[in-house]
Amino acid sequence: MQKVDYIIVGGGYAGIFFAHQLLTAGKSFKLFAGGAQGASHVSAGVVNPVVLKKFTTFWLAQEQIDCLKMTLIEIESYTGKQFHIDEPVCRIFHDDNEKKLWEKKQATDALSPFLSLEFTKLDVVNNEYGIGTVLQSGRLDVQSFFSSLSEFLNENGNLKHEIFDYKLLDAGSSVYMNLEYSKIIFCEGMGVLKNPFFCQLPVQANKGHHLKVKLSSELNVSATLKKKHFLFSLRDGNYYYGGTYDRHQLDEGINQSAVEELESGLKQMYPHEYITTEVTYGFRPTVRDRRPILGAHETYNNMYVFNGLGARGILNGSYFAKVLFQHTESGSPLPAEVDLKRFTVR
Repeated sequence: MQKVDYIIVGGGYAGIFFAHQLLTAGKSFKLFAGGAQGASHVSAGVVNPVVLKKFTTFWLAQEQIDCLKMTLIEIESYTGKQFHIDEPVCRIFHDDNEKKLWEKKQATDALSPFLSLEFTKLDVVNNEYGIGTVLQSGRLDVQSFFSSLSEFLNENGNLKHEIFDYKLLDAGSSVYMNLEYSKIIFCEGMGVLKNPFFCQLPVQANKGHHLKVKLSSELNVSATLKKKHFLFSLRDGNYYYGGTYDRHQLDEGINQSAVEELESGLKQMYPHEYITTEVTYGFRPTVRDRRPILGAHETYNNMYVFNGLGARGILNGSYFAKVLFQHTESGSPLPAEVDLKRFTVR
């Protein structure tokens, strides 16, 4: 029987960022990442502290941005690779009223750290009313991030390319197969609905599609452009365009209505020919109150859940992985806004 400090179930942003906390603390662990890839692996990787529909920010935005910067520096120190892409998010205004609203919001204490007052214009895309730049924004190299971390964890004996089998878990004895653990963390995204210990959690699927496209006229700009959806260049010569948000068409497979929505949005932004080379989709785990879910099982106090990261998986994942680790190790209280007990205690 092998003893480990932790078992992590799930290899998306939640699982990987929590694994990072364990690595920096010198904890022993096994991470189970078998099965189909979740929404994290096909996400855009956009790091954005602003809600770009109404030009508002969100809870703990600055704290999450600061935490992510430090976390990536730490991860890059032991992987030897850089994952942050320093290309800001640039919002194309739909009309002059949006530009005026941006200026109004920029004058507030909450938004002034994030909204630039320097407006730009580009030749290749439709931007009659100009473009505003989101400060402190950027992008994560998603493919490199997951492949590099998986390689590192595998080389260090932390990674299990196996589907976790709940029937083989003896929660009362804290044993899974040949592993005796001190704590177990379930970071499964939408897979949590099949977890017999946490399947009652109010996690809702939000299906997102995105396109890979070849543009006939290159953008020649180091930025992530946003009008209705995000558009940015990829290393393979394609461009990413997406993603949609759908809580209703939750079947497996590509939904033609989502593809049509993306094609319509891209044509509004990019008035040139393009070729779609790939359509991809994933299911984001979301919560009605837009807060992650962290906390211990009501019966097994060494069993935890880390879920509901939603569309901000990178920011929520890096920040709340640290919050959860401090809770599991030293008993630091969880913020009430993310505590599992908000659903289980009335």
